[in-house]
Amino acid sequence: MRELVENIAKALVDSPEEVSVAEVVGEQTTVLELRVAQPDLGKVIGKQGRTARAIRTILGASGMKLRKRFVLEILE
Repeated sequence: MRELVENIAKALVDSPEEVSVAEVVGEQTTVLELRVAQPDLGKVIGKQGRTARAIRTILGASGMKLRKRFVLEILE
């Protein structure tokens, strides 16, 4: 899942070398922390959060298949 979010984010931003995803595993949920360069933050979030919502939807759908819950946090 970490690679999935990383690949999506790298495709969206201008500086893909600054994209990093940290995975914090909990008992029931796994939190994926996405960090991008400051100028690329708007591209990952999108207008009114649509791009971020779409990434979260993909995470939720693929998490259902694995029977795990994933949460995406976009950090500055």
